[in-house]
Amino acid sequence: MVKRAIVQIDEERCTGCGQCISKCAECALKIVNGKARLVSDVYCDGLGACLGTCPQGAIKVTQREAPAFDEEATKEYQRTQRRPSKLRNWPVQLNLINPKALFFKGADLLIMSDCVPVVSPDWQGTLLKGQVVLVGCPKFDDVNAYVEKLTQIFRDNDVKRVTVVNIEVPCCHGLVGIVIKAMEDAGKKIPVEQLVLSVEGELL
Repeated sequence: MVKRAIVQIDEERCTGCGQCISKCAECALKIVNGKARLVSDVYCDGLGACLGTCPQGAIKVTQREAPAFDEEATKEYQRTQRRPSKLRNWPVQLNLINPKALFFKGADLLIMSDCVPVVSPDWQGTLLKGQVVLVGCPKFDDVNAYVEKLTQIFRDNDVKRVTVVNIEVPCCHGLVGIVIKAMEDAGKKIPVEQLVLSVEGELL
């Protein structure tokens, strides 16, 4: 045991948003029971790359007695934590999608604003459940082009269900309206569910 710099998490402040997880190159942090946890002291190098990512200010680097950082053990642990992508389709950007792509046949669609992966780093684990993914921004992209593209997708494919995910900010809310308009233009009635995330990544 040595006295060294190591990450400390204030569990009362932590909301489990997961923003710190993607910033830890050593994979030393994990969400456990809704809170960020240090998996093992030996995986934390104490450099604090995760600092500044927490919107609640729940993370700090402190000096305390802990086992020394073990680089080799950390590398081995990192290899076990690598998860393959769950994406079923590529591309995902709505502007680049071919409406005649075979993956649309009988698909469930997950249509989300392009900010969602930023506020929800673990979106593949929490939001993606075997759907075909489409990503777009109703504020900066051509809304009419989105409507036309989705209209063709809905009209020419037997889409089973649509889940729309957007952030709570006003510019994101246009996404569900685009989806509804495209369904109307396609003459289709497809079940639609809207999920809204806070800017901290929490489901509202």
